Amino acid sequence: MSKPTPMMAQYLKIKSQYQDTLLFFRLGDFYEMFYDDAVEASRVLEITLTRRDAKKDPIPMCGVPYHSASGYIEKLISKGYKVAICEQMEDPTQTKGMVRREVVQVITPGTVMDQKGMDEKANNYILSFIKEDGEFHLSYCDVTTGELKVTSFIDETTLINEITTIHPNEIIVNKILPNNLYKQIQLITETITVVDSYDERDYEVVTNTSQAQKKSLNYLLNYIHDNGKRDMPHIEEVVVYRALDYMKMDFYAKRNLELTESIRLKSKKGTLLWLMDDTKTPMGARRLKQWIDRPLIKQRDIEQRLDAVELLVNGFIERDELRSYLNMVYDIERLVGRVSYGNVNAKDLIQLNYSIKQIPYIKEIIERLDSNSIERFKELKPLRDLEHLLEESLVEDPPISVKEGGIFKKGYHETLDQYKEASTNGKQWIAELQLKERERTGVKSLKVSFNKVFGYYIEITRANLNNIDTDALGYQRKQTLSNAERFITEELKEKESIILGAEDKAIALEYQLFLELRQKVKAFTEQLQTQAKLLSEIDCLQSFAEIAQKNRYTRPIFSEDKTLSLKSSRHPVVERVMDHNDYVPNDCYLDQEGFIYLITGPNMSGKSTYMRQIAIISIMAQMGAYVPADYAQLPIFDQIFTRIGAADDLVSGKSTFMVEMLEAEKAMVGATEDSLIIFDEIGRGTSTFDGLALAQSMIEYVHHHTKAKTLFSTHYHELTHLDETLSGLKNIHVAAQEYQGELIFLHKVKEGAVDQSYGIHVAKLTDLPDEIIERAHTILQELESHTKVERKVEKFDQPAFQLFEEHSPSEIEKKIKSIDLMNITPIEALTKLQELQNQLK
Repeated sequence: MSKPTPMMAQYLKIKSQYQDTLLFFRLGDFYEMFYDDAVEASRVLEITLTRRDAKKDPIPMCGVPYHSASGYIEKLISKGYKVAICEQMEDPTQTKGMVRREVVQVITPGTVMDQKGMDEKANNYILSFIKEDGEFHLSYCDVTTGELKVTSFIDETTLINEITTIHPNEIIVNKILPNNLYKQIQLITETITVVDSYDERDYEVVTNTSQAQKKSLNYLLNYIHDNGKRDMPHIEEVVVYRALDYMKMDFYAKRNLELTESIRLKSKKGTLLWLMDDTKTPMGARRLKQWIDRPLIKQRDIEQRLDAVELLVNGFIERDELRSYLNMVYDIERLVGRVSYGNVNAKDLIQLNYSIKQIPYIKEIIERLDSNSIERFKELKPLRDLEHLLEESLVEDPPISVKEGGIFKKGYHETLDQYKEASTNGKQWIAELQLKERERTGVKSLKVSFNKVFGYYIEITRANLNNIDTDALGYQRKQTLSNAERFITEELKEKESIILGAEDKAIALEYQLFLELRQKVKAFTEQLQTQAKLLSEIDCLQSFAEIAQKNRYTRPIFSEDKTLSLKSSRHPVVERVMDHNDYVPNDCYLDQEGFIYLITGPNMSGKSTYMRQIAIISIMAQMGAYVPADYAQLPIFDQIFTRIGAADDLVSGKSTFMVEMLEAEKAMVGATEDSLIIFDEIGRGTSTFDGLALAQSMIEYVHHHTKAKTLFSTHYHELTHLDETLSGLKNIHVAAQEYQGELIFLHKVKEGAVDQSYGIHVAKLTDLPDEIIERAHTILQELESHTKVERKVEKFDQPAFQLFEEHSPSEIEKKIKSIDLMNITPIEALTKLQELQNQLK
């Protein structure tokens, strides 16, 4: 390999400092990439890959225009890449030798500030965690809004739950993670960065934290500041929280209940978030998602939200006014972030001004409602000084660029007005010159025009040149075109100097004035962030009230004796996508004496929907929202566990059954009597007897030990006898009716168990060939007949297990009898069964 050129040597030196990024290296009007960066970027961005120095040592190369680079950068960031922006720090026309270049910013998925494609209704979090002295310390920040939080906990399960809840776009760790943990986290967040060097710095926003929490925050804030290459005064003082202060739901529960993302399409539509989002501001939409992810467990806080919702449900006139004013509020949080970061433009400041103008009207409505439940919202304060500053300075419709002028109103700055007047008068003179020259030459098509390369000029078409004496007129040739000639005069030269000088000075002054205005606005950062939080909460509460009134929801009440009583409850999302009149509501009653429902019924009858609606209603209530029921009395749940549906975890190499057992294990080990367990078809992933044994042992374990409120659906009819021995269990079923060979689903929950599964009837609803359905009926009749004979022989001829003459118990029988069913976990039960099967083989 030959010695690199000075420019390539400069590139290689800078690239060595940013090896995990794609380096955008500024060369004139392009950002260029070389070597592996070029190969990768050309593939992802679908741009042409070329070669530099093709004859000697060809270097892969590709590039994008600097003025349109943001779109390419956005695409790379959305796919998890990091981009280092390397700019020319000197004017090439004024520099001898190599132009000095530096990386001015590193853009990563978690630190991006001005990505146009960013979801305005979702936070863009970056998260860091460390483990010290057996404890995890986790911090996270949304750089676009300034939100900063930290927490600590002991177990890895809580770590995964927190990462699932926060769903960061990027994670910072201080060392390489164990492979199993890495795989779990990567399912949530692909961009995981190891920062193994620790640089302790003092940040004003880090207060009231432990030393270990401060260390986690240092990793996070150092990374943010070092990549941004600037201060970020909008990052708020850290909030220390505890995961235990909110209802706990793991990854499986949130997925199965489809709270913020649908299982099939991975989209918002069809989720609880989709249903509940009638917010009017991006800030309110983000707050709503946070409230869904973290339902409350302190009754006082829940009731405070419910009081506010009730006030807004009843005050429908005030609510309607609130919605109209909130609809005129832009994203104050992210606008403040842009001011702080330095990438705000004049249009952004117009939006900010428009937003704060709504605060006095919103405050007046809140004061008119006059209730203790919304007392804190009286902290809304009109920002008159900021409003006046922006009102007096900016024109109504400024350009997007802050370097082209046209930003400030007349009268804002005296010197700027003088420059603009000189420029305006000069342009008026140019217009008058064009009329004068047309009269002098007799050429009606003569034009006095301007471009950035040649300045001002007089243009005459070739057809008219033969009729005039340009020398006599004092015209000096400036440029020859195919169909015209361009000229300049001494008078026009002098005026050009005055006009362009005034324009350049005006543009330069406007840019300087805008930087000063930005600094003045930055002084209002804390006040703006306080107002934004209050507005986002008001927006959420009005959304709750609007949804409640539209869908006939009711205010829940909370029981002291852990009773769950629902009358005519509905699944809010299913009801929304159906015609309301077609949805069949159902009741549910669980208390300390009867806390387990064993649910039977055919497939597609609505068992899963029924169980999900109980969980979702509980979540809505603890968010502080009204719920879809005629009457709702609920305990406050500390956790919700789910086992719904079948799914392989192929990335981790886990089968459907293993995933099922892992989900079950979390509930069996982690649930308390204040928890809610939703189990749908436990044991379906293994043999009938294994599955039946596991299902029964889990039910018994919950009954004897956990005592959590439990909804357990099953097709194992053999389990329905458990109500005879388990006093806390009650059989219910989702009714279906057979009519003239057809199965009609009633979707109504009734007491007792069903006597058959209707599996073939459900299969008949599909397009399976009639031959298969008829043959299945024949086989079923044979099996049922055979089973009846066996049962009769067992019942009348000999006792169970005594199929032959009396004999001594076998080793396997002894082992079965020795198992303490009351004190064995599901995983232990599975292991025992496997051992016994192996012995029988």
